[in-house]
Amino acid sequence: MSSRQTVEEAVDAALPTDRALRIQQDARRVEELRQYGFMGPAYEVFENDLCRQSMPILRGMVRNGDLARLTRKRFEDRQIPFFVSPDNARLLHSSPQDRDELVVDTLLNALKSFRSKALVKGEWSPAFRGPRGASCLTSFFIGQCIWEFRRVYLKWARRREELARQEAALLDVEAFFRLLMAPDYLAEPEAVLFGTKLVDLLAGHPAQTQAVIRMTVEGYQDSEIADALKTNPGAVRTRRYRFRSALYQAARTGQVWIPQQLHTTGAPRQAQRGAA
Repeated sequence: MSSRQTVEEAVDAALPTDRALRIQQDARRVEELRQYGFMGPAYEVFENDLCRQSMPILRGMVRNGDLARLTRKRFEDRQIPFFVSPDNARLLHSSPQDRDELVVDTLLNALKSFRSKALVKGEWSPAFRGPRGASCLTSFFIGQCIWEFRRVYLKWARRREELARQEAALLDVEAFFRLLMAPDYLAEPEAVLFGTKLVDLLAGHPAQTQAVIRMTVEGYQDSEIADALKTNPGAVRTRRYRFRSALYQAARTGQVWIPQQLHTTGAPRQAQRGAA
């Protein structure tokens, strides 16, 4: 199935109106917006409508891997490599938060090139004569999103790699959380207070993060936690690292107290000063 056909089938399934009617409506709207140079309040409303229609379609395409597949094909045709690791593919399939992060960044990047190419330069035309005729503006816009997805994905993947490196630099994250809950600390009034505040802090995080931390404290391995939560070990490590960072941030601002024995060289220096 071609890239265009995949996109149009996804759009047709998501939008209730007939494609020919959508193209007619798009043509009228483009002529109205042209009078204002594709700028101003009316154009902002148009952009918001375009993003609102496109977002659920792109979410689905990221989840089922279509967006990555179409991006890879489009760039490989131009001898530009693009690869989504199996670990990242599984994460994007299972994590709405990560999908939304990629989709929002892709939309924002695509809006710029879409305005220039489709509207100002007139590359979108309701009179296009191809095997499948013209596309509606939403299909054309998602085509632009395919071009932008490579850059957005690579930036996102680099951030995940950096988190993994920071995680590896910690002395022993699992030991950190097990020590945190050790009975010896409960003998001190400050530790009792800390235990209560820790529960409050943890309650402010997503349910999956709470499960990761509690299972880590109970001694489960990353692979066991990932299996239980139907995710992958990389996502488990990311959630644990982010909570640990939030923990040190809370200590820095005086919300919680961390015993000196729990400070590690892997903790942010600023957070260590605040917790001391």
